[in-house]
Amino acid sequence: MSGFLRPEAAAALHRWREVLAALAVAALGLWIAAHPGPVVQGFGYVLVALAALALIPAIRRARFAAGGQGPGVVQVVEGRILYMGPVTGGAVSLGDLTSLSLRRDRGGNTAWVLAEPGQLLVIPVDASGAEALFDAFTTLPGLGAHRLLSARQTPRIGEQTLWRRASPLALTQ
Repeated sequence: MSGFLRPEAAAALHRWREVLAALAVAALGLWIAAHPGPVVQGFGYVLVALAALALIPAIRRARFAAGGQGPGVVQVVEGRILYMGPVTGGAVSLGDLTSLSLRRDRGGNTAWVLAEPGQLLVIPVDASGAEALFDAFTTLPGLGAHRLLSARQTPRIGEQTLWRRASPLALTQ
């Protein structure tokens, strides 16, 4: 497939693959629903409904993704964000996170800034695997997907705090 599509087109298809899959399932559901019989039609409508439910988060994830061509690799495993970069790296736990910011410099470099007590982790938005951060960040209390997407797409220079923990973490649980 590498010779068939330009790299930019292949990257766009890869970024929007979940949306395309949901649309394909919806089209299949509509095709099935057009056939006679209440059971068959009901199954078709169920497929359309499931595709519609999957479509909204798929569009949000596709809008959040940056391409994965930046420096470093991001992994999110069981509430822990790990960034392995060419110069720096580290890991933070979503449960210990105290603030989340988006930093953009004049050169166009954009990075997520994650702070926990005693550590600051800076992750480029276009690092490989950074699209997994969307689902991780939306689990933070009070931080919605809309705020993440609007901050990600606004070309504002400087650091923008998107989320801050309401109460300080206790020393004991």
